[in-house]
Amino acid sequence: MIVVATSDFEVYHGVVNELRERGAAFTTVEPDEPLPEGTTVVVTGADYAETFPNVTTVVADPDAPRRAVDQALTTARGEGGRTVVGVDPGRKPGIAVLAGEMVVAAFQVPLSDAVDTIQREVAEAASPVVRIGDGARIQSSTLINDLEDVRVELVDETGTTPYLGTGARGMGDVLAAVNIARLEGEPVERREIEPTAGELQMIKDRAREHSETNRAIDEVLARRVAEGELTIEEALIRHQEDETTDGSDF
Repeated sequence: MIVVATSDFEVYHGVVNELRERGAAFTTVEPDEPLPEGTTVVVTGADYAETFPNVTTVVADPDAPRRAVDQALTTARGEGGRTVVGVDPGRKPGIAVLAGEMVVAAFQVPLSDAVDTIQREVAEAASPVVRIGDGARIQSSTLINDLEDVRVELVDETGTTPYLGTGARGMGDVLAAVNIARLEGEPVERREIEPTAGELQMIKDRAREHSETNRAIDEVLARRVAEGELTIEEALIRHQEDETTDGSDF
């Protein structure tokens, strides 16, 4: 049983709301009251971190109640507390955060925001692992090379994207990330992939489609897009700025 025992209103409010949203079974007591029989984990505030020596205690940050609830749910289910992040790479990677077998968070963000999102989710986890699919070569390499201080595994993502029925459109990348998180991969520290001519041309074509004036970008900018350094929109702006600068020199 999860017990919330705190006199800090912000901690109480945040943790209880998170638990209710998850549909988790829990109860609340005052910090100086006896814990109910069968208590598995106590969630409390910093003022009572040492009050419950005989039971696992999770100290909740009032600004981050979800993280405390993730830890409490994992402990209550006896799943060892390991955080595994699965990533389906692409221009907008799907990201799934698992505690044991439980999916505790999911995201789909631009590639430029993916590393920060992943690092935030593993920052306080015990022995976390990030598992990245190998399907999108350039994007997966960017993520692998930019992630720091965390174990990263490269996973064969064949068959991880599920069939999507009616009403599930847009969920494929996140569901694939869940499947990737559940597959062991090969540990990897760096992955160097050179963009192919075809990949660079595809980026140039996409840039032309995005441009209101049917504007193309050069290979240097296309390469920076391939490596995740720039978005298509940012590359188009840089290209226009370069043309303006070049024109002013004459």
